[in-house]
Amino acid sequence: MWKHFSPLWLLIAWLLVVAVIVCGSVVLDAKLATSAFLLVLGVMPAIITLLIGVGGPSPTVAEILHSVHTADGRK
Repeated sequence: MWKHFSPLWLLIAWLLVVAVIVCGSVVLDAKLATSAFLLVLGVMPAIITLLIGVGGPSPTVAEILHSVHTADGRK
């Protein structure tokens, strides 16, 4: 079922939910600091996910074990 969802659509849906929550807090006359905190709290997981996804793939165990070089150049 999750294969039918595009990552872009999931990101848009996430941001729309965050926008609705922040707008709801403004409508309910919450303090500006509370609304800003909700916005930051809601957007931060998406930012962290994008930062992790931009990096290269993690090395496998075999790559870690076989990357050791000795002083004389042998593996």
